[in-house]
Amino acid sequence: MIQFTIEDRRGERQTLEIPEGIGLNLMEVLKASEYNILATCGGMALCATCHVEILDGGDSLTPVSDAELDILDTLPSATSCSRLACQLRVDETMLGTTFKIRGEEH
Repeated sequence: MIQFTIEDRRGERQTLEIPEGIGLNLMEVLKASEYNILATCGGMALCATCHVEILDGGDSLTPVSDAELDILDTLPSATSCSRLACQLRVDETMLGTTFKIRGEEH
């Protein structure tokens, strides 16, 4: 199982346990876990409504792509720890990472 923590917009934290090899990205897992996340573009890295911030861990995550950086650069609230949840595959690199949901709400 892959365990990581999600902090919602109210500051409440929940640890998620996801089976290895599930083949989903973080955006899909957040939506399936009933987090209030828009994900308007459906995971194409075009809208930034699945913006998350890495609060802890994340050193092993895949690097930010140029396309992801271009979208993050349009966000006034983006930090050096910002990522798009749609661009993060849920795998063992997420183990122990804490993400804060930053994107727009419904």
